[in-house]
Amino acid sequence: MVMNKWQVVKSEKESLDSESFMSLYESCPIPSDEKLSHLGLFTRRQPMSRIMFMWEVYKKIIDVHGVIFQFGVRWGQDLALFESFRGMLEPFNYNRKIVGFDTFSGFPSVSENDNISLTKQGDMSVTEDYEIYLDKILRSHENVSPISHMKKYELVKGDATLTCKKYLREHPETIISFAYFDFDIYEPTKVCLELCKEHFTKGSVVAFDELNHPDWPGETVALKETLGLNNIRIQRLPFMPTASFIIFE
Repeated sequence: MVMNKWQVVKSEKESLDSESFMSLYESCPIPSDEKLSHLGLFTRRQPMSRIMFMWEVYKKIIDVHGVIFQFGVRWGQDLALFESFRGMLEPFNYNRKIVGFDTFSGFPSVSENDNISLTKQGDMSVTEDYEIYLDKILRSHENVSPISHMKKYELVKGDATLTCKKYLREHPETIISFAYFDFDIYEPTKVCLELCKEHFTKGSVVAFDELNHPDWPGETVALKETLGLNNIRIQRLPFMPTASFIIFE
């Protein structure tokens, strides 16, 4: 079974409502050529809050030079959102490359700084060869954006503790305007934070998916050991209970 970290214990009423709603979604009578334009019909409050969070944080980097790093891609929705936001807010900024790092096979390992009662090697995996499908999705989004002849995204498959180091060695020009950490666990979060520190600039945004979360302690421990909690101001938005961000000043 593919683990879903957003699964919560539901009441019987909530479970029945969810099943009923899924049935409505699967039997949607909207013509296929119009469905994509009406996804708001089926977007619940929680995923909508995440989309709004990404939108608000993206707006904070418009005047900051550099690329976007996503650490922990999984199904890739955030990357697709970033592509859309770039096309909407800065359509001719071909320098705003979007780079996603993921094993696409789940956690390579977990450590004692993680909640080992809930987390194990291989969790958060995706279906086989999913990154090939995701690449087609991202390419399709880019094809309908300005400057579509230039590829402005990259998927980096593998253990990010190794691939991020290799990427930055091969791209010493890299300035990171926005880094989103969604690894959930300690080791890759800490290693990649250390690797990226010298590539941040004043105004760079670093966001996290699970700070201060008892089920995912490793992310907070990694931040504490790399940047120090007393040295930064961790900010949040009122409609998103878990995700947060810091801005280098």
